[in-house]
Amino acid sequence: PQVKLLTDAGIPVMAHIGFTPQAEHNLGGYRVQGRGDAAAQLVAEAKAFEEAGAFAVVMEMVPAPVAAEVTKALRIPTIGIGAGAGCDAQVLVWQDMMGLRTGKAPRFVKRYADLHGVMLTAAKAYADDVAAGTFPAAEHSFDG
Repeated sequence: PQVKLLTDAGIPVMAHIGFTPQAEHNLGGYRVQGRGDAAAQLVAEAKAFEEAGAFAVVMEMVPAPVAAEVTKALRIPTIGIGAGAGCDAQVLVWQDMMGLRTGKAPRFVKRYADLHGVMLTAAKAYADDVAAGTFPAAEHSFDG
């Protein structure tokens, strides 16, 4: 009912099914959602969101075959995050993808860089230059 109220008021809604980070503790931690009997419920949820006027559905940590089934059942786009290649589009959290997270990333994350390491190296070089008195140098300063 809330989605319908929002869309009827002209507020765009992107639905989110499967794992929802804000409900992590209610779901028993980071766990795949929609296995077994729960698969049909996810399909039904997605259809209900579409009927209520959602313009897209994000599926997070959903088994790939279930996500593909949801995608086939909808006319609106699906966006997967840990939901396999059968979605219409893909998304990753930028900080995870770029390697800014220091802890273990979820299994569905592919790290494309190690910016955490690059940033630490740069910060240390800056601190070393300041401590040594080599920064700021004349070229980093303004004349009277």
